[in-house]
Amino acid sequence: MSTATWPRLRVADWTDTRDTLHMWTQIVGKVRMAYAPPVNHWWHVTLYPDASGLSTSVIPYGDGVFDMAFDFLAHRLRLRTGDGGSAEVVLEPKSVAAFYAETMDALASLGLTPRIHAVPNEVEPAIPFAEDKTHCSYDGASAQLFWRQLLQAQRVLEKFRSEFAGKASPVHFFWGAMDLAYTRFSGRHAPPHPGGAPNCPPSVMQEGYSHELASFGFWPGGGAEGAFYAYAYPEPGGYAERNAAFYDPDLRECLLPYETVAAADDPDETLLTFLRSTYLAAADLADWDRPALEAVRPLAP
Repeated sequence: MSTATWPRLRVADWTDTRDTLHMWTQIVGKVRMAYAPPVNHWWHVTLYPDASGLSTSVIPYGDGVFDMAFDFLAHRLRLRTGDGGSAEVVLEPKSVAAFYAETMDALASLGLTPRIHAVPNEVEPAIPFAEDKTHCSYDGASAQLFWRQLLQAQRVLEKFRSEFAGKASPVHFFWGAMDLAYTRFSGRHAPPHPGGAPNCPPSVMQEGYSHELASFGFWPGGGAEGAFYAYAYPEPGGYAERNAAFYDPDLRECLLPYETVAAADDPDETLLTFLRSTYLAAADLADWDRPALEAVRPLAP
């Protein structure tokens, strides 16, 4: 049984901070994308939960390296270069426009001048970062609680990831939809994705969904305190019926409210049961080669 504490944070209590932080993570993620070599499914643009917040990990530039990290303990965006340079941006109530300007100035002070598409993706309306004075909230306590939610989700997703031997993504944070995600692949190509995400070209979605997959994660929506999700692409016949207890026909995803997990007698097992059962629905109905893909032995149906 899990003895870990699952932080409680009502979405309604931090929506303004969430939406501002979402834009800040997009800015940092786009800086990483400007320098990192492309990797399939856009894995080169993501952020990662770490011991104090969210980090880009090491980014190459020229013959050097740098990184950027949100520190939700000290409430700073920290920038470091491999030659000892450093700069920071204070995380406090300020507009996206101000954060964008300060971040670009901090990068320039370290000799970094990234070219980014300075407009957010996967949101509507998409206000250019330099013009966005609408999103200007930052409650440090809420940001810290969200990070701690991500750590708990990451911990269980990593355990789930260890059960799969096939091609799989890292557990990573996609700043487009502001979700922590992990994806398994069958090894087969998928039909071209039709697109449809706001302010996101179809080509982006087609690269992300180029191969048949089952995806899982957590995001600060879909429930009173956020939600865990699971979906398959392409969705096999019978997937909704097999996951009837969780399936949302509007989103075409399975949802498990975060508060259901946090309040359970065994939160880890409650979440793992959801992840395993939705994976099995995708793998069995789409006829994945489970003996070859699963790490130890196929899970019981």
